[in-house]
Amino acid sequence: MSLFVVGATGTLGRQIVRRSLHEGFQVKCLVRNFRKASFLKEWGAELVYGDLIFPETIPLALCGATAIIDCSTTRPNDLYNIELIDLKAKYILIESAIKANISHYIFFSLLDSNSYTKIPLVRLKILVESRLRASKVNYTIFSLPGFFQGLIPQYALPVLDQNSVWITGESSAVPYINTQDVARITIKSLSISQFINKSLPLVGLKTWTSFSIIELCEKISGKRSKITKVPIHLLKLTMYLASFFQWTSNISTRLAFIDMLSRNYNFNVSMKEILYILKLDLQDIESLENYLQEYFKRIMKKLKELNYEVLNDQKIDKTNF
Repeated sequence: MSLFVVGATGTLGRQIVRRSLHEGFQVKCLVRNFRKASFLKEWGAELVYGDLIFPETIPLALCGATAIIDCSTTRPNDLYNIELIDLKAKYILIESAIKANISHYIFFSLLDSNSYTKIPLVRLKILVESRLRASKVNYTIFSLPGFFQGLIPQYALPVLDQNSVWITGESSAVPYINTQDVARITIKSLSISQFINKSLPLVGLKTWTSFSIIELCEKISGKRSKITKVPIHLLKLTMYLASFFQWTSNISTRLAFIDMLSRNYNFNVSMKEILYILKLDLQDIESLENYLQEYFKRIMKKLKELNYEVLNDQKIDKTNF
């Protein structure tokens, strides 16, 4: 089977590519910058040019592929093209999949997306889901929460660097998951018929609020956090004002995602059925505790190595003097 991966250089996409190659699949990656995607070629993937901003490049790129894994989404700094990338281009990708007789199409959406239809990106993903269901292509839609990897710049690094952690008093509990686990489950699902034409959640072992993540970072790193709270009414006022101007529309959209966390949602979702079908145990899914423990361990080791090098350089300088 030849896999066609869209969004291969992203946080999830690169894990999908790595896992696919590890499992012996032929992998083609749609990329717009061969230099930035060179690491994928080094891994063993084939790079083909294509750009979702120019949807006409998509059909030819699909030649020879038997399955599509779509990990792409608009970049936070490119929200002006959100409708072109996350709707029009996806429609063309689905139509191209139909004409190319693609056997399986995997799409990643957002967990409990129907609760956030006022957010443009979420609304577009729902439309793409509907189009995919209406097509004759065999599909699997995986609904995702946030990723472990996204918690590093948001919480772990500020705590480690003694910078402010900005929150709005978020009370929603989110079942964050490691992208490596998402990739492993996604690739295993390709060979199992129970996943065909299904919409399924992929979630972590437990839910986490912003405060519980901060506490975990403090406990593992041994450092105290500096929390700065932004009043929710100020956030909503900023969203309201930003929505009036085209140049601030991306700010409004990003603030809307932050507002999601303040609505006291508790995503009490289980994927026991998925694990049962895949013959996996809960122990096979990485916990956030273990992920952050390993992250801080690596960072601390690097800091010690750097400190050791600095001390050695200082000794050498003194000796030369």
